Amino acid sequence: MTRFFAATSVLTLGIATSAFADAPAKVDVLNTYANIAEAKYDDSLIAAKSLQAAVNALIADPSDATLNAARTAWIAARVPYQQTEVYRFGNAIVDDWEGKVNAWPLDEGLIDYVDAAYGGPTDENEFAALNVIANPSFELSGNTIDASEITPELLGETLHEADGIEANVATGYHAIEFLLWGQDLNGHGTGAGNRPYTDYVQGDDCTGGNCDRRAQYLSAATDLLVSDLEWMAAQWAEGGEARAALTADETAGVSAILTGMGSLSYGEQAGERMRLGLMLNDPEEEHDCFSDNTHNSHYYDGLGVQNVYLGSYTRIDGTPVSGASLSDLVVANDPSLDAEMKVKLANTMQALGRLKSTAEAGFAYDQMLERGNEGGEVLIMGGVNGLVDQTKTIERVVTALELDQIEFEGSDSLDNPDAVFQ
Repeated sequence: MTRFFAATSVLTLGIATSAFADAPAKVDVLNTYANIAEAKYDDSLIAAKSLQAAVNALIADPSDATLNAARTAWIAARVPYQQTEVYRFGNAIVDDWEGKVNAWPLDEGLIDYVDAAYGGPTDENEFAALNVIANPSFELSGNTIDASEITPELLGETLHEADGIEANVATGYHAIEFLLWGQDLNGHGTGAGNRPYTDYVQGDDCTGGNCDRRAQYLSAATDLLVSDLEWMAAQWAEGGEARAALTADETAGVSAILTGMGSLSYGEQAGERMRLGLMLNDPEEEHDCFSDNTHNSHYYDGLGVQNVYLGSYTRIDGTPVSGASLSDLVVANDPSLDAEMKVKLANTMQALGRLKSTAEAGFAYDQMLERGNEGGEVLIMGGVNGLVDQTKTIERVVTALELDQIEFEGSDSLDNPDAVFQ
């Protein structure tokens, strides 16, 4: 973890510093933050249940139509979930849990068949090409594992992060993504993964082998995602553990909000998810690499930071959730700093929106990552620069609110670029 405190100049925005507003009670700011968390995780659960229904329809009647419907449901499910990522880092209960549902990148050969160019087991991961769908038993830590039935328990308790290796991702959105799209073998070329629906057809028309077990895996992974989201939504409801931990110490709670904002903005999104992939020119470093949905993940991560600061979120059914905000707390201390923070957040969203709209027009994120693609680099670095710049103002907010120094997540891609290539 890297402490990131960079000096930044104050923007002159024509706001008189004498025009202080009444500061809201910190507990009210924390309650708004928790209410928005509850709404976001509940929306994520609703969207995951829609995905579950689409997956069940695909398994019951495999076709191009049902496969495409499941893919559409998966993309829709990412919209509310990505907006929850700002709750990581500052809230231990979320950070400890998050790896179950959004871990990446993954060694997909652990799960299913892969292209020959993928390779086999490595010194770093002997399970990189396990292909549990094709193997009803395997050895793990000297024990024979019965995988004759692929269940949520097998995935979550045995296979996920098998042998303590983070790349052994067996659960969550990205495992499901791989099962719906398959590998993206296009490199920097046009196109996402292209798994055929016949990979789920039972009987002689099955492609890829083991269609019955592939369906078991997809069903189990989706059921597990739903149950994991049910659990997290409950933690933010009245009486939930996450809400109680947040409000137990009001000053620490405000620090938790800023820790999540700064760490996601800087080390996680600007660094590990964006700048690193651009430095390596590696399409495998994009967050939603099978579906080519990375532009949306980046956009909604950024939106999550913005709506937490503003204390306002619109649910997937259109219902607004809002209240006393961090912005209200800042404006009562320094109106010009609050205006600066809002401008920085808006600038970032404009850059991420430009990246999103360009990808939707046909210039996919993995194409932007290609070495020498100047247009792609400009788009990605626009997002990176906006996120880094807003983090500088988040640091100034920490100082203005007289909070203890906060450690934000760092990334070698930003803090020590030479180390990336060592």
